[in-house]
Amino acid sequence: MASTRGSMFGDGIRLRYYARRMQPAPPEPVSVLIADDQRLVRTGFRMILASEPGIEVVGEAANGIEATELARARQPDVVLMDVRMPQLDGFEATRKILAGTRSRVLILTTFDSDEYVYEALRAGASGFLLKDAPADQLITAVRCVAAGDALIDPSVTRRLIARFTRSVRPAAPAPEIAAKLTAREIDVLRLIARGLSNTEIAADLVIEESTVKTHVGRVLTKLGLRDRVQAVVLAYETGLVTADQREGGTARN
Repeated sequence: MASTRGSMFGDGIRLRYYARRMQPAPPEPVSVLIADDQRLVRTGFRMILASEPGIEVVGEAANGIEATELARARQPDVVLMDVRMPQLDGFEATRKILAGTRSRVLILTTFDSDEYVYEALRAGASGFLLKDAPADQLITAVRCVAAGDALIDPSVTRRLIARFTRSVRPAAPAPEIAAKLTAREIDVLRLIARGLSNTEIAADLVIEESTVKTHVGRVLTKLGLRDRVQAVVLAYETGLVTADQREGGTARN
């Protein structure tokens, strides 16, 4: 049998070229705008992100108005958005940015002092990250959001969502959700709202993770949602999930 090195198929393509194609492709380049009223915070984030191959910081904003204007002018893939900023706060800036650009917004929060995070998620942000998160988590979060995924860290979600949804008191679960989704899709939506990852949902429902991804995609499509964050918000605001139900479930730590 001839060696595969240098051997050729009938169409003249050498096998060694196939091996080259199997090498991991470099990550897609990501442009980032940093919006925070503290210069030291912006500088710190810039240093972390600028040192990462494939990530480019295209601007900094010290308030919500600057963030909105720069986002429209430079069209970054991701906007790192502080919530408490002068002139225009983070969730108003988020609404304006999402209405006028294709950028995705990642909220920065200190959690304990920031009571506007839930409102920012309702405004359409794709997730949130603690300001004191390690550098590798910041980089991962930016790439995750840029790739079109929502970022809701389960360890933070279970505290944050419970805190900010206690004031949400719908009269009854929205019947249109049950009409649009299958029983299994409703199960998946409830678990998303509890902050479970696809891996955890698969374990909870005893199904393949690939099947979970399919269900998640169908839930988002059928309900007209952009990402998992909107799914979480909708599940609480329509009464499909409540803070009490979440705490009484089987959520994992």
